[in-house]
Amino acid sequence: MKTNMISIIIPVYNEEENVAILYEEIFNVVSGKFKDYEIIYINDGSTDNSLAKLKELNKNDNKVKIINFRKNFGQSASISAGFELCSGDIIVTLDADLQNDPADIPLIVEKLLEGYDMVNGWRKDRKDKVLSRKIPSYFGNKLVSFITKVKLHDYGCSLRAFRKDVVKNLKLYGEMHRYLPAFASRMGIKSIEIPVNHRERRFGVSKYGISRTFRVVLDLISLKYLLSFAHRPLQIFGGLGLIMMFFGFLSGTYLSYEKLIAGQPISGRPLLFFTVLLLFLGFQIITLGLIAEMLTKIYHEGLGKNAYSIRNTIGIPNTPEILNENINDRT
Repeated sequence: MKTNMISIIIPVYNEEENVAILYEEIFNVVSGKFKDYEIIYINDGSTDNSLAKLKELNKNDNKVKIINFRKNFGQSASISAGFELCSGDIIVTLDADLQNDPADIPLIVEKLLEGYDMVNGWRKDRKDKVLSRKIPSYFGNKLVSFITKVKLHDYGCSLRAFRKDVVKNLKLYGEMHRYLPAFASRMGIKSIEIPVNHRERRFGVSKYGISRTFRVVLDLISLKYLLSFAHRPLQIFGGLGLIMMFFGFLSGTYLSYEKLIAGQPISGRPLLFFTVLLLFLGFQIITLGLIAEMLTKIYHEGLGKNAYSIRNTIGIPNTPEILNENINDRT
């Protein structure tokens, strides 16, 4: 394939039965098909023997590299760390639970080389439980597509391919990894979605459940704000504040007429309290918008903060600055 190097990024959290099998599958697929490659496992605070299994793989193959987190920071932080420390011209992400099929890696890379910046996998024949996974996912994908205006069948598929220049400009946190296509769309990238194979889980248990829905809803609110108003927060807060103050002014004008012209008493009337509330809240919301503007300025000037803390790395050179920065930002 016409690519110098491919980086394969795999978050790992309590997948001790799967990591060795996944490595063998990836090795059989990528060896001989790419000029060079690296497999970066991010141990996301696993409490089983996942890290020991990963060290065994690294001992036998220097293409295997490990980022070891101090605790569980989540999949978004894991992918973000992989993006920051990878060396490939093309980056592929997939899960460690064996449900993503490594045999699809050449397929999505070939599609990327057709001129796309990002290729998203679509688990068209998804092997998951209907009530707890497939139905919520269906409606979730529809909702995300509506909010972000980026139409995809499957936002939750971790099997994706990116060009290097795309991922190096992405910072992830919370559950934002699933909204990567929407975030990348702000950069004007060219993306496509293609069907990929999806397999039943063989070992371990899923780390996701129906309770995740509440976090996803909150992240959707944050996503809409980041996509539409992150660069201009005063427009949303200021707009709401001005509307409230406008109606407060109207009701205050009416009360002034009642008191001064009509001679009617206004003390104790609910409308008086409502008027004061509108004016007060409108002023407060505009003030909040101004604070958000200042925070946005600070954010875009760059604090250099990461959403993860690395204990150590194995097989990844030239990382002391990143390690020191994250150690100082421990939580």
